[in-house]
Amino acid sequence: MTKKQKLELTWVGKENRPRLEPRILIENPQKTYHATARVSENDIFDNVLIHGDNLLALKALEADYAGKVKCVFIDPPYNTGSAFTHYDDGLEHSIWLGLMRDRLEILRRLMSDDGTLWITIDDNEAHYLKVLCDEVFGRSNFVANVIWEKSDSPKMDSRFFSSRHDHILTYAKNIETAKLARLNTNEVASHFNKTDEKGRHYYTKPLRAMGSGDDTREARPTMFFALTAPDGTKVFPMRPDGVEGRWRWSPKKVEAEADKIEWVKGRQGWSAYYRIYADSSTGRPPETIWTHADVGSNRTSKIEIQALFSDVEQFTTPKPERLIQRILELSSGPNDLVLDSFAGSGTTGAVAHKMGRRWVMIELGEHCTTHIVPRLRQVIEGSDQGGISKSVDWKGGGGFRYYELAPSLLEKDKWGREVISKEYDAAMLTQALCKLEGFTYAPSPDVYWQQGHSSESDFLYVTTQNLGPEELAALSDDVGEGRSLLILCAAFRGNADLWPNLTLRKIPNHIRSRCEWGHDDYSLNVANLPQAEVKAAPPAPQPGLFDEGDAA
Repeated sequence: MTKKQKLELTWVGKENRPRLEPRILIENPQKTYHATARVSENDIFDNVLIHGDNLLALKALEADYAGKVKCVFIDPPYNTGSAFTHYDDGLEHSIWLGLMRDRLEILRRLMSDDGTLWITIDDNEAHYLKVLCDEVFGRSNFVANVIWEKSDSPKMDSRFFSSRHDHILTYAKNIETAKLARLNTNEVASHFNKTDEKGRHYYTKPLRAMGSGDDTREARPTMFFALTAPDGTKVFPMRPDGVEGRWRWSPKKVEAEADKIEWVKGRQGWSAYYRIYADSSTGRPPETIWTHADVGSNRTSKIEIQALFSDVEQFTTPKPERLIQRILELSSGPNDLVLDSFAGSGTTGAVAHKMGRRWVMIELGEHCTTHIVPRLRQVIEGSDQGGISKSVDWKGGGGFRYYELAPSLLEKDKWGREVISKEYDAAMLTQALCKLEGFTYAPSPDVYWQQGHSSESDFLYVTTQNLGPEELAALSDDVGEGRSLLILCAAFRGNADLWPNLTLRKIPNHIRSRCEWGHDDYSLNVANLPQAEVKAAPPAPQPGLFDEGDAA
């Protein structure tokens, strides 16, 4: 059968996919920080800051957070040409696309079914990234390409165009279940251009259904009936082409909402309209152009960062707090989970914290400790009164836990063999193997062999001991009927078939082929990556010479 063709983006090395090790996370209590007292009953303390490679960190989160993240915001490296002096044209884009694809696939699995993804990007890769996201999320789940006016003044030294904007690509995990909030505004929009006898602002729309494809009597027979105009005239919904149309409202709704119907008499007779009041509106839908006046610019964010840190050179393109606030207002509600895997200066976590959202951030750089932690401490203490603090009346409170990625579970010994890392104690080993096997790490305080579970009757037990027939028989008796136990041990003796409720596996042999052990850096800093290999073209055949099998 011929493989069905599909539209897709191709690049050098697209077929290569990393075999990621699902690392465990180790808390650093010296960097974890919580408020000394509750500020309100809505304080959130279970926020997470992870220092480490963001692809490995995303993999580490997958087991516990899959399907739980309401909003993902990422501000990845933009892949600008200045970083690629030593790369042939196209190869650096291939590396960038591959690394982004690997991250997007995990992010999609982390998102809830009604979740949305927001990615800031510039023109260098925006259109390639759009096609890549179409592949990962499905083209039907594209929501919008928001244009953010990042600059509030032109660059006079630009050769061709002075770039004033970035893109914010927005995707839903499932367009059928995704929801975006509307923008709240206290101002009466200009299209509410009429006022009733009580001073309420409103505008009108025709009561006759128009342009919907089912606006005929034939399509909705029950919606074709006569209304009585002010002079007693009977008015039917007729289309301009003379075809019998239909009303938007049923007779029952017409009777219930009669006070909202407004009649206008023109040359063709009476027409019925209905009123839409400003005070009954639930806000306005967001538009796809966001100006610096609405959400701030790069200048705004640099001022915010300068107020927090003396060293601002590390952050060349921070995002203003109002921009993140707009995204979180549209995509999430209080206590929803927000994820940013390119944390940078920590703006997403700071804004999410002030807005009462739970958050997870990941950052590889040392500024995770030197900048993000101090910034979040100020937020928690309430001393950060910049950005959106005053607009949300931020008083402080809550906290976060700081984690590092554990080292690779397997390391090489002096003979080049992969063995369990000496940095792992018994608890870490069990936790890591639970993650590898898809079990929940939950050691029982009462039953030594119940160290993890995948269901109410399926358990996992890890030991570095050699197990003999007597020990296995005793374990089998303890497990009993109706339950099963996966045993990961250094070695065992005896016929495993004798104990049907036990599954025996030797470690590390059982896991050696699972992952890329010892691979600690999947960095998106493309300039530091090895150059992609290009296969040399075969030598051209010499005239008059033929390889074996060629026809003369």
